[in-house]
Amino acid sequence: MEFSIKKVGLNELDTTAELFNLYRVFYRQEDNYEQCKQFIRERMDHDQSNIFVVYAEGKAVGFVQLYKLYHYIRLAKQYLLSDLFVHPDYRGHGLSVALIDRAKQWCDETGACGMMLETEKTNDIGNKLYPRCGFEYDSHHNYYYWWK
Repeated sequence: MEFSIKKVGLNELDTTAELFNLYRVFYRQEDNYEQCKQFIRERMDHDQSNIFVVYAEGKAVGFVQLYKLYHYIRLAKQYLLSDLFVHPDYRGHGLSVALIDRAKQWCDETGACGMMLETEKTNDIGNKLYPRCGFEYDSHHNYYYWWK
C-alpha cells in the first residue's frame, strides 16, 4: 500500500480532529468531534504538540501525536508519544510502524533524546508493536495518576 506522512497544522484541523475523535472512541470515550477539534486546535495554537498524519488511497487514515517533555537524567528534550491511531480498515499494512519511524525521525530533526509512551496492559496490538519498533519495556517504574 502506498502512503505518505505529513506533519499537519491548522490547515488540516478538520481531518486531524476526525481521526482524533475516532481514536478516542476506540478507547471507549464518547463521540465528540467538536470537543476534539477544539482540543487539537488549542494544542496547535500553543505549539504544544506535533502531529503527523498518514495518507493512503487519497485520505487521512491515521496519526501520531507527540508532546514535548524534558528528561531529567539526560538533561535533554524528549517526546511523549501520546496518541497513535490507524483506522481499522487500514491496519496490517505497516502504517503504525511508519508513523513511529516518522516520530523517531522528528526526534532526530529536533535534537530530542528519545520518546516515551504508555499504553493499556490490555492493548495487545500496541504491546506487541512497540517492542518491535525498538521501545523497551520499563519494569522499574510505577506510573501513578492524579485526576481532578
